[in-house]
Parts: sequence; C-alpha cells; structure tokens
Amino acid sequence: MSRYAVCADVGSTWTKAAVVALADGALVGAAATPTTAGTDVLHGLDAAVATATAHLGAAAARAPRYVCSSAGGGLRLAVVGHERLVTAQAGERVGLSAGARVVRVDAGRLDGAGVRDLRAARPDVVLLVGGTDGGDAETITHNATRLARARWRVPVVLAGNADVRAELTALLAAAGVPVTAADNVLPRIGVLAPVPARTAIRQVFLRHVIGGKRLSRGPRFAALVRAATPDAVLTGVETLADTLGGDLAVVDVGGATTDVYSVLTPDERADGPSQEVAGTLWRARTVEGDLGMRWSAPGVVAAAAAERLLAPGEETTLGALARTLAAEPQTLAADAAGRAADLRIATLAATVALRRHARGPAAGERHGRDLRDVRLLIGSGGVLRHAPPGDAATLLAAVLTDHGGGWALPRAARAVVDTDYVLAAGGLLAEEHPAAARALLRRQFTPPAG
Repeated sequence: MSRYAVCADVGSTWTKAAVVALADGALVGAAATPTTAGTDVLHGLDAAVATATAHLGAAAARAPRYVCSSAGGGLRLAVVGHERLVTAQAGERVGLSAGARVVRVDAGRLDGAGVRDLRAARPDVVLLVGGTDGGDAETITHNATRLARARWRVPVVLAGNADVRAELTALLAAAGVPVTAADNVLPRIGVLAPVPARTAIRQVFLRHVIGGKRLSRGPRFAALVRAATPDAVLTGVETLADTLGGDLAVVDVGGATTDVYSVLTPDERADGPSQEVAGTLWRARTVEGDLGMRWSAPGVVAAAAAERLLAPGEETTLGALARTLAAEPQTLAADAAGRAADLRIATLAATVALRRHARGPAAGERHGRDLRDVRLLIGSGGVLRHAPPGDAATLLAAVLTDHGGGWALPRAARAVVDTDYVLAAGGLLAEEHPAAARALLRRQFTPPAG
C-alpha cells in the first residue's frame, strides 16, 4: 500500500493538490497552479501534483490520486417535484447536499412551456421527485411521461414515490432517457432521506457530466474524478463534525458563489407537530450564486445594499470596482488598496450568505437553521487562505457579531481558516482512508492545547 495519497481539487480558476501521509494524516506537500481548462485540465493537474510531490520522491509521485472538480461550471441540477413546499423543496435540499448548483426548481405538472424552460436552464442532471411512498403518483408519472415524449437526453435521477419507481424507470429508459433510480427523497411527510439520491447524483456526475464538459481529451481525467468539489467538501465537513463532536459551520467564499455548510445535532423536537413537511436536513449546504469575489462581485454589492450593510457612498464606489472585477475575473489584488477591497467584498459576501443560510427560506427551511450551538466556524476560499491572519480573523469576527442580521448568533464559536485547504482532501479520503481523513482534519482544526 502506498505511504501517501494525493488529493486534488480542479476548480474553475485554480487547481490545488495536497499530499497526505496515510499513516498519520500529516499534510506533507501542497501546491496550486492555474486550471488549464482552455487546453486540457490534466496539464494543470499534473503540474500541481508534480510540484506538491517533488520533494518526496518517486513513491509520492506514484501515489493514488483522489480528485474532485468544479471546473466547467461544476454540477448544474434541476429539480422537478410535486408541490413546491414539499417534494420540490426536499429535492432542492438533497441536490444542494450532493454538491450541485440548483439552477431550476419546477413544481407540479410540466407542460410544453415548462419543458422548454427546463431545457433553457441547461442542467447537467434532472432530479425527478414527487409523492411520498404510497402517496400521490399522478404528478411524477405525468412529468416522467412528458420528459420521455420530449426526447429528453439529459440524465435523470428518479427519486420519488417508490410505488411507481420501476414503471417510470422503464418508461424513461425505453424512450432513450439516461435514468438512474434511487430511493424516495421524502418517503413520508417530514422524513427527508438524502443519502440514496445524493449517491445517485454523484454517480451520474461521474458517469455523464465530467466527460460531457470536454475538460480533457482522453478518459484519464474522468477516471480520476470522484466527486463534485462541494460534495467532497460537505463530506469533509461531516467527517470533521463526527471527529470533533458538536455543531459547526463553514463559509466558503469563491469567485462565483459563496457556499455555506452546517452540521447540526438532530433535535428530537423537530419530529413534533411543528415539523417541516419537507423534512430537516441536519447536514446541509446552501449556494449563493449572486455572491462571489469576481464573477458575482456586483451581486455582493447589491445584496449588501439591500441588507443595509454599506456605508454612505459605498454602493457607488464599491459597485464600480465590483463591475470591473466581474469583467476581468482573473484580476489579482496588487496593492494594499486592492487587498482591502477584496477583504471588504469577502466580508459582505460571507455575512449575507450566513444570514440567508440561518434565516431561510434560502436555506430551504421555513424556520431557517439554528446555529446557536455552533462551536466552530471555518472560513474557506482563496481570499481567506491568502489573507494575513489578522484580516481573516476580522472577517470571521464580523460574521459572528452580525447582530443586525435577524438570526440567532452562535453563543460560543471559535473561528478558524482552512489555510491548507484540507476540507476537500478530508472528504476525498473519507471513504477509503477514514482514519487518515480524521487525523488530517483533527490536525488542522483541533484547538491548541492550553
């Protein structure tokens, strides 16, 4: 068995590689190179791995690779369900937990215009849900039939009423629709079962989506990729929560989106009369597609203005800069003023994203997510990893003291930065090397003694 594992994330802009010693979870090498999506992403991946392993010899260079990817826009998911507040909402939550960016949610019976709108959203995968087990079967049957007659060729994950699963799988397959069946995401009211559909979406992503994005000329890249990057990160967050115990949250500020992850301790009171009809996802992720450091910088300014987070005149000055950054997303801060502007945009993005995640309904839950018992808040993203420690601490402190946000703040949270980008690596290792994954994450996030 190899002494090392190489974990890599092929992002839209940067490809990051980390070398982990499997015996004790030590991070023994790391490197980042620009993602070479314009030619072949393997060029950048191989360069990052070569740099990360150069000092470790041939054993590390030949170590198995565990790769996740969000290049080419990541995983775009559409959800088609029965009722917007029940199965469609449940499907959306499951899609987010699977590492997808949910680009469309339809509820009820699809008509011709609905199918056209679904095509226009350009999903990579459609999650078709509807009806609890033994409940309504008419809507999901209608929607499956509509997709079959429309000569739909985008992969479908069917995860609705179990009573018609076999029948509808056969219907779609006979019409040439790539279909994967999974257990119902909402087997009964108030019970959300995300794991089977999340697993099926991951399989479809690996089988159909990675190769379809034409990121590499040969089959090697598709064979290396094991998950969409957000899916790997959520697995890392879950592994960390199980290792350390207690509630935790992560805010990941990227160039195009700001993602928030939270793992909460299940509350038996959630099964009472006030339970969510679409179920509660105790391990969840939300994606804010209008909040990002470059492509979505104008959205950060607009959202911050709507949330009354801007100083007088700041909407004009910061807005002009944000438009420039969106037009030139490769821009790097070159001086103190640029770094200060980046920190300001990141602070606003993180603050708004945590507000939405905690308050709902953006988090997909009527009452939001209760983060009061969060003991650890982790900041991630290049802007935080490359910022001076004091600046990163200031950003996270702003989130934890956001008293005007309309959400209950964590009562005693410690804030840290994923400086070595190990959450994705931990998630990639969790299945085959769980002990190494736990040790890696524990090294990074356990508080210092004393």
